[in-house]
Amino acid sequence: MLDDPQTTQTAGGRRARAADPTPAGGGTPVDAERSPLRWPDGFPPGYAVVDVETTGLDPQDRVVSVAVYRVDRRGLTQDHWYTPVNPERDPGPVHIHGLTAEMLEAAPRFPEIVEELSERLTDRVLVAHNALFDWRMLSREYARAGHRAPVTRRLCTIALAKELSLPVRNHRLETLAAHYGVRQERAHHALDDARVLTEILRPGLERAARLGLELPLQECRPVTRWREGAAAPATAPGGGRRPARRREPCPHPNPGRWEPGSPLVQGMRVAFSGDTSVERELLEDQTHAAGLHVASSVSRQTSLLVTNYPTARTGKVRRALELGTPVIDEAGFTRLLGAVAPAVEG
Repeated sequence: MLDDPQTTQTAGGRRARAADPTPAGGGTPVDAERSPLRWPDGFPPGYAVVDVETTGLDPQDRVVSVAVYRVDRRGLTQDHWYTPVNPERDPGPVHIHGLTAEMLEAAPRFPEIVEELSERLTDRVLVAHNALFDWRMLSREYARAGHRAPVTRRLCTIALAKELSLPVRNHRLETLAAHYGVRQERAHHALDDARVLTEILRPGLERAARLGLELPLQECRPVTRWREGAAAPATAPGGGRRPARRREPCPHPNPGRWEPGSPLVQGMRVAFSGDTSVERELLEDQTHAAGLHVASSVSRQTSLLVTNYPTARTGKVRRALELGTPVIDEAGFTRLLGAVAPAVEG
């Protein structure tokens, strides 16, 4: 168990004693209300800056710790909270997150922290570094516990950095922290990573406001169907990162673009973008099993793009619009998936 001297123990984890505008890792509080900058009306009223550490990267992996910094509309810290979580399985890469099975044995299970975590997420935009990963892990944990994650929108600090055109060589957390002069104390510790994210969010929001930029917010769709089972190890036996799972190549030729009103045909290339109610990996497996090709990007050969957010500012949606690729939502695609026409061979 890792202690934070500014918190006290609660049944659900570690709760901040009171609102504290001073970051846990140091730094100077910013009195943003004195700033002459007029804050955009379209910016969210508050954020929940989140970091989760997990047993691995697969959909079947589990959360081992969660940290949340609640911040106001200008990015000023209101309070922070941290808890380890018993994943009810092997903790995975201990050399990364530092949490051993012995340390997690007495930690609360995810259903035990749902109420307290939900209180900190409700009515706020979830902020994380590579936010889609943190959101999906939390969404699955909520679903396993029989609950729905109280999050409707997220903001990725990587996407924000790109939107701001920051002069950095990459968008890794340590790179952005160095750019903003933020000190990292314990990389891959959820509480410190969330603190670092909070400190880089504040100047990022201010820069976006000064430049008149729209924040790259994404809608969140909670997972309702997923495949449960044993997760693969997060690392290979030699200590390297586990390679991505590969599917057998689609054996059918690509018949071209899908025409609205017609059935899908085996061999069509299907790309996905954004959140889906059916867990993405499960949906892709169903697509592959129907004789369709799962494409990782949108190109001139793509038959259709499946997305619940056709107006989102994602690379795949923009590319589909440029190429005139047909777009369909998850519900429509699922209906078509039940009656895929056989491939036209020859």
